Amino acid sequence: MPKRYWLMKTEPDTFSIDDLKQRPKKTEPWDGVRNYQARNYMRDQMQVGDGVFFYHSSCEVPGIYGLAEVASTAYPDPSQFDAKHHHYDPGSKREEPRWFLVDVKYKRHLKRPLTLEELKQHEQSLQGLALLQRGNRLSVSPVRAEHWDYILALE
Repeated sequence: MPKRYWLMKTEPDTFSIDDLKQRPKKTEPWDGVRNYQARNYMRDQMQVGDGVFFYHSSCEVPGIYGLAEVASTAYPDPSQFDAKHHHYDPGSKREEPRWFLVDVKYKRHLKRPLTLEELKQHEQSLQGLALLQRGNRLSVSPVRAEHWDYILALE
């Protein structure tokens, strides 16, 4: 099966590409996703080795700041069971977990950030890219191979 590609959003004041690079083994669980579609992508479609655009959102200059890869198959997000954690979900049971995550591993920073504004200037070539669709707020979304290659060529 061919490798898949993803865009994963994070708020850099919570967790940034720099934070990922500093982690032991440059790997971190992608926890806290509480959207069913994003969860389904992680649980049902992501595979070890898939490429990830690491996107900074809700910041002064949103954009793609680095590359990562999926480093594990999906497993239950432990934060859903921890009543003291801000991602706690009282409706989720250990025997029937509602939320899943994957581990992501740092690959590299981009040579320069590819900002959302710059990506919008290439909307014609990036038609269908979920990031550029109005109203799309998913924290995890698929990226077609041709979009992956096109975006990397902008770097």
